[in-house]
Amino acid sequence: MQKTILLTGISGFIAKHIAIQLLRAGYNLRGSLRDLGRAREIWAALAPYADRANLSIVQLDLTKDDHWVEAMEGVTALIHCASPFPLGAPKTENDLIIPAVDGTLRAITSAYAAGVRRAILTSSTAAMTDIFHRGPMDETTWCDPNLAGTSAYAKSKTLAERAAWDFALARGMELTTINPGFVVGPPLDGHYGSSVSVVARLLRGKDRMVPNISLPLVDVRDVAKAHLRALERPQTAGQRLPCVAGTMTLGEMGHVLKQAYPDRPIPTRIAPKAILRAIAVFDPKIRAILPELGRNHQISCARTRSALDLRFISAEGALRATAEWLIANNRV
Repeated sequence: MQKTILLTGISGFIAKHIAIQLLRAGYNLRGSLRDLGRAREIWAALAPYADRANLSIVQLDLTKDDHWVEAMEGVTALIHCASPFPLGAPKTENDLIIPAVDGTLRAITSAYAAGVRRAILTSSTAAMTDIFHRGPMDETTWCDPNLAGTSAYAKSKTLAERAAWDFALARGMELTTINPGFVVGPPLDGHYGSSVSVVARLLRGKDRMVPNISLPLVDVRDVAKAHLRALERPQTAGQRLPCVAGTMTLGEMGHVLKQAYPDRPIPTRIAPKAILRAIAVFDPKIRAILPELGRNHQISCARTRSALDLRFISAEGALRATAEWLIANNRV
């Protein structure tokens, strides 16, 4: 009997790649959208890569109870991928935290009520790191959402993942979390979100200098593969699986891109902290990254490599693949 997987937020950058993996593996895929008006976008994005005969689209809103019971009918496993990733700080942190936590609980409780006992949650390395942690971080480390300087995004991912674990452990649900870093790689269409937009900004040369922040990069294709392999390996239940190929500063990213595209005005110089602090008074996006200045995200993925038999595309390779797609598709 063909297994049915419910994938929430199928319009997302990561989720579209997960959809390809699931369809190619022969699953019956039920993808959710908040707005069914985007269904044509999904069909078009997946068409060149996978047979869509086993794909259906349902309408679900993380903030409402409508349709969740019907959507879970006949589902074998849940992959909850829907969650926002902003470049700057939201107006209030609860604009991110409440939908992330409530939406995760709505998805996982609806699945459990329908008899679904297997769930994969797309979390983030942001839920594994905090400002004061020293040394490598891994599946055993957690962000402390109560620390001053913790971003609203990190709080939202941490609290949502904690809520999912609390629910799953209390009820014996088989939960695995996939915790990717800063996800880059080739999009499937023009709807690619904040992470790829950072690479596009570097390629455009909009900034003369870049802030001294480091990013734990990973290719979206590896993140999607991690979801599929975790789903198919029951022994990964109860595990957190970080996905990071390597850490690069924005300056290092600029140098890699400059080497590939020497004629582009790609920034490689590091902006002095004093200048950034002055700009942050007027620019909320700069203000949001101030706590990250000088931090080095070293995250061990030894467990993930072993548990999923996964060899990551290098951080440099993922970055170049992103740039190649953006240039080939006239996005910069």
